[in-house]
Amino acid sequence: MDFTAKEFPMADEDFNCLAAMAYDISGIVLGEHKKELVYSRISRRVRKLNLQNFSQYCQYLANNQDAETTGFLNAITTNLTSFFRESHHFEFLAKEIIPGWKKEKKGKPIRIWSSACSTGPEPYSIAITLDKNMPVKDYNLKILATDLDSDVLAKARLGEYPIADIEQLPRNYLSSFLRKNSSDVGQVKDSIRSMVQFNRLNLLGPWPMKNKFDVIFCRNVVIYFNKETQIELFDRLADSLVEGGYLFIGHSETLHGMTEKFISKGRTIYQKVGS
Repeated sequence: MDFTAKEFPMADEDFNCLAAMAYDISGIVLGEHKKELVYSRISRRVRKLNLQNFSQYCQYLANNQDAETTGFLNAITTNLTSFFRESHHFEFLAKEIIPGWKKEKKGKPIRIWSSACSTGPEPYSIAITLDKNMPVKDYNLKILATDLDSDVLAKARLGEYPIADIEQLPRNYLSSFLRKNSSDVGQVKDSIRSMVQFNRLNLLGPWPMKNKFDVIFCRNVVIYFNKETQIELFDRLADSLVEGGYLFIGHSETLHGMTEKFISKGRTIYQKVGS
């Protein structure tokens, strides 16, 4: 496809510039197959900034990194998500992990991290699973939800989603939502939203969390990184888990050949083993 003939011309050197910036800032790898996505996403920034082409945007980004980096990253990150996506993870949480917590974790902290939470369905699915399978008020439960994209975090904190999406959920989960002002929007109940804390975090930057986690969801994230970065990330995730803690990854991801700190417990489910 000739991107130089489009509304906002994008030459190969422009794409290479943006790909290099994305990698330097966030570790995200934008291969040639991502050209159309980059054009579609960044052209919105070009239009908003009243620029004429991608070359001007590259120059603008280089000269205004503090001001534009967030807009750039928000544009290129993909935020596909839905409630109870990859449902076997939540079934494993309900049937294999929570029963052990109910016996062993009374009075002890339970920490869960949704490390690429997007607009919130993942951490809220975790919270709903906990709420439906254990007396959450009797336990010291905390769910941390982080994402690189500040825009999706703002949406996640609101916890508002189309009724059409919510109505696709199993009937026993519908009580976790309220219809908002007789509209076509539903909102996660306050009791569920209060279980989740949302913070912005670059997975390749410093992690300020001091306590280790019992479960980490890091799904459909490492596919954007090269193998060296993936190995480093999986090692850091292992170090952030308690012994015997669990890591859930995406359906197209694997730990095979990446690390020996986990054993497989099923489809894209891993448990940390002792060193």
